[in-house]
Amino acid sequence: FCHEHTMRQIGKLPALVGCKPVLRLGDVSNNKADGDKPAVTDNGNYIVDLVFTEPIKDPVAAGKQLKDTVGVVDHGLFTGMTTAVIIAGKDGITVKEA
Repeated sequence: FCHEHTMRQIGKLPALVGCKPVLRLGDVSNNKADGDKPAVTDNGNYIVDLVFTEPIKDPVAAGKQLKDTVGVVDHGLFTGMTTAVIIAGKDGITVKEA
């Protein structure tokens, strides 16, 4: 698969400064490392989770740079798709509009 190279390239992307690409191990569906083999999607792809030490400064640029990276099929940055976000947390529900 060459996932190591792709992970190194992701770690060098300017819009993702402060992220650490981590190959997900175990079950593909629970977002936790619970095994010793790579999590594989129904299309046969590995999943790489990004662990951040600081917030993403430009999510749109980060999404574009990820999509332009050879070996990346897709990402979970849902930019340009909504005008509001609903956040549920321990302090209740908050709505933030663009």
